[in-house]
Amino acid sequence: MELRELKYFLAVAREQSISKAAEAMYVTQPNLSRQIQKLEKEIGQPLIIRGPRKITLTDAGQLLRKRAEEIMDLYVKTESELSTPITDVSGDIHIGGGESYVMGIIAQAAHSVSRDYPNVKYHLFSGDSATVSERLDKGLIDFGIFIEPFDLSKYDHVRLPLTDTWGVLMRKDSPLAAKEYITPEDLWDKPLILSRQTLGKNKLSDWFKKSIEELNVVATGNLLYNISLLVEEGLGYAVTLDKIMRTDGTSDFCFRPLYPELKSHLDIAWKKYQVFPKCTEVFLQRLREII
Repeated sequence: MELRELKYFLAVAREQSISKAAEAMYVTQPNLSRQIQKLEKEIGQPLIIRGPRKITLTDAGQLLRKRAEEIMDLYVKTESELSTPITDVSGDIHIGGGESYVMGIIAQAAHSVSRDYPNVKYHLFSGDSATVSERLDKGLIDFGIFIEPFDLSKYDHVRLPLTDTWGVLMRKDSPLAAKEYITPEDLWDKPLILSRQTLGKNKLSDWFKKSIEELNVVATGNLLYNISLLVEEGLGYAVTLDKIMRTDGTSDFCFRPLYPELKSHLDIAWKKYQVFPKCTEVFLQRLREII
């Protein structure tokens, strides 16, 4: 399995057409078809289904697409790191994490580095802890931001100096908006919208005094902006972290903290025995100084 074959396969998956993929990759259609057939022979099963209007992927094709995208991302990242002289403070830094106002500390460190080294670029990936951990393990990102509780035993990590407060995002005209804080009993019979970051966290289940399965969860998501659209339409109450969405001024939203109070620490983590490019070392040092 060669990188060229993976590039061709990804083009077919993206364009859903052999002819359009061949045009995009500047190769002939017969040549591209042969490359896909060669790849299918190597793998031992079909990867694509040729329909009358478009090409779709088999289950094996879907899996290969995911892995091929990861391989190409890692290839580009490695190529970029190796093409930069080891003494130069330039290059790309990849950071993954969930949504949190604590990311402001990461922004401070990035700004501090960029003032002195303008050729350092940053790439942010948003996702839940499991997805961020997977990308960190595969070397697709340099750092992961994790909200407790999360097992960090296999990583080096530093605790960030702020905590996130859990609460409920709701419309200002919601019945619970009149309350100063929200208790577990307030939410037992309410339609809830949870981020996938919260699912499976024992800390939140303990607060609810019920398992997540016992609650009326009507929707889940991984980005609070999208979740907020469901809240805005009145679908339910979002249990989330504070200071991510604006709730002041003309905002249609309000945020009420949980009671008993529930807070979470955050950590920035990286792979043990990691050899960083110079730009990443400088970023981590600036972050430590800010902390």
